Amino acid sequence: MTQKRGGRQPAPPFITSTLQQEAWRKLRFSAKRTMIIAQQLYEGLTLGKEGSVGLITYMRTDSTRVASSAISEARSFIEEKYGVDFLPPSPRHFAKKVKGAQEAHEAIRPTSTRREPVQVEAYLTKEQMKLYALIWQRMVSSQMAAAQIDTTTVDIEAQSGKKSYLFRAKRSVIAFPGFLTLYQEGKDSDEDENGKDTLPELTKGEQLRLLKLLPEQHFTQPPPRFTEATLVKALEEQGIGRPSTYAPILSLIQERGYVERGNGKLLPTEIGVIVSGLLSEHFADIVNVGFTAQMEEKLDQIASGHLGWVPMLREFYFPFEELVIKATAAIPKVSQSTDEICELCGRPMVIKWGRRGKFISCSGFPQCKNAKPIVVTIGVNCPKCGADMLERRSKKGKLFYGCSQFPKCKFATWDKPLAQPCPQCQGLLTLSKKGTARCTQCDYEGEVDTEE
Repeated sequence: MTQKRGGRQPAPPFITSTLQQEAWRKLRFSAKRTMIIAQQLYEGLTLGKEGSVGLITYMRTDSTRVASSAISEARSFIEEKYGVDFLPPSPRHFAKKVKGAQEAHEAIRPTSTRREPVQVEAYLTKEQMKLYALIWQRMVSSQMAAAQIDTTTVDIEAQSGKKSYLFRAKRSVIAFPGFLTLYQEGKDSDEDENGKDTLPELTKGEQLRLLKLLPEQHFTQPPPRFTEATLVKALEEQGIGRPSTYAPILSLIQERGYVERGNGKLLPTEIGVIVSGLLSEHFADIVNVGFTAQMEEKLDQIASGHLGWVPMLREFYFPFEELVIKATAAIPKVSQSTDEICELCGRPMVIKWGRRGKFISCSGFPQCKNAKPIVVTIGVNCPKCGADMLERRSKKGKLFYGCSQFPKCKFATWDKPLAQPCPQCQGLLTLSKKGTARCTQCDYEGEVDTEE
């Protein structure tokens, strides 16, 4: 049995990418939503008699540098609020981790540490308050003392006949919370670490009795689907984009219908897989991480005056033009045949993809412009008029469920309707984001009947 104490250091103040990642992990804010709210905090909000006040520094930055005056203010606040034990001997300065970070900017921090979240809560919306509190806590905790963690490792020798087996168990206990008193960084995985604290007190040589043996088999798992947080992290690590482009990238791939959200993950759509495959096949040298990162470096060189933009564009454009000509001739038009006949010209109807998803169009386009949406019934009747409920898409491409008699009946819901009726009022049940069945007519909420 071994015991040792180690220190855990706080994370640096936010930069754009880490703010977007943490806002997703802890608040479930999309990158676009995070930047909109951060812009509001930066531009300024009216705080009673103080008037309009900018609450945070510039939020499009890849620098972890913090002004010496802000560090001094934070250290003074920590000593007053938490005591000298929570203050490290010297101020913390964080080295830049992002290649090409613009050190003229600061990290994202509150304009004044003295302006605690509780003091401005009355003047902020709930979303503004949540994001401001996150930024404030991250900044203050970055100047607090390290947490001290006691780790116990126990090796257990087990005998079974002539064979001997070695088992190992660990537990971690916080001896001194330090910065963890205020803030702990979120995680991308759903792993539960509570089991590390369940080890009882043990002594060396103590005899243990086996209560139960639980054999488990673990298979190799594929990499997990990207979330907005992990995708931003990957973009940053690969040198793709800049602080101002992460949110637009994430918004665009969802608005164009290349990916869609499912249980917090980004899932590729059918058209997304098709487009990605075609681009990779015909533009292999361009649709790759290395090319994108290299282009970012060249743009930086142009900005700094070390590379001319005309030669750089000439080097790229002419080979690219040839690829486009070849691909235009080689790539077939993406469509899928159907048994349906166009009622206007008699030609076969085909399934095509547009910005709002699949639709049926005449194969004689553009001579015949007959087109109509694909009707997808879900086997559930409208609770208002009894007609079939259909899958529909909003103008932004988001899936919802509406009555087939629209506009006569305007019933619609974002949550998927379930076939089973409400056990309390026999009304329509929908599948909530929590994975539970929720009634649209009463306050019932319960488990989903998987047998249906």
